[in-house]
Amino acid sequence: MLIHPQFDPVAIHLGPLAVRWYGLMYLAGFMAFLWLGKRRAKTQAWHAMTPIDLDDLLFYGVLGVVLGGRLGQVIFYEPAYFLAHPLQIFAVWQGGMSFHGGFLGVLVAMFIWGKKHDKSFFQVTDFIAPLVPLGLMAGRIGNFINGELWGRVAEATLPWAMVFPQVDNLPRHPSPLYQAAGEGLLLFIVLWIFSARQRGIGRVSGFFLIGYGVLRAAAEFFREPDAGIFGMSYTISMGQWLSLPMIAVGLWLCLRKVPGRAKK
Repeated sequence: MLIHPQFDPVAIHLGPLAVRWYGLMYLAGFMAFLWLGKRRAKTQAWHAMTPIDLDDLLFYGVLGVVLGGRLGQVIFYEPAYFLAHPLQIFAVWQGGMSFHGGFLGVLVAMFIWGKKHDKSFFQVTDFIAPLVPLGLMAGRIGNFINGELWGRVAEATLPWAMVFPQVDNLPRHPSPLYQAAGEGLLLFIVLWIFSARQRGIGRVSGFFLIGYGVLRAAAEFFREPDAGIFGMSYTISMGQWLSLPMIAVGLWLCLRKVPGRAKK
């Protein structure tokens, strides 16, 4: 069996300051968003986005990810802990970010940005959807480096079964790597190809919602189940519950009749 390497979560020590791998992974995700977005703006004119728009868009997106992701972790996953330790809410460098919370935060940020720049909501989300998965992949790699979100107990004969010494000596699924490969790399490739030509308004956004929702729900079968809100247990995990409305909205966006051109 493999053993989790027990990485030092701090990548660089600068005296009293510490640069953590988790933060560097988020930075890598934001840089990938910026680079891919500027390329997309130059080659896909129907989005009516410019490379200059990306700098401002990224600023709004970062705020949405960080604020929404942290609040999502507090509300959806660990309300009892943060109620007892309120100052820990601000310790984002230690990890603990909810995708679904960050997703909602980004939606709010994109709505505000679109209003400011006279662009429709789905015009903005269709543009950014293919830029998101590589950031998700980077975040899951950060989870793996931190040794968190370990998987369920696996068969010892599974070639990639891994022991997480910080938990126990049982073989487990390295679920953060599953999610990095699925919700990250695979979803990026499929979305990038799907969005290479012009689609009806909301189609790319819908495809992202379906793809992420299905892949996340599947990955939950390999993750250690969450304790639930205030210790309650779930037959269906919180991640799966939160993915169901994403899939439903995604299906609606993909099946509805819409005009084929974006607002300019």
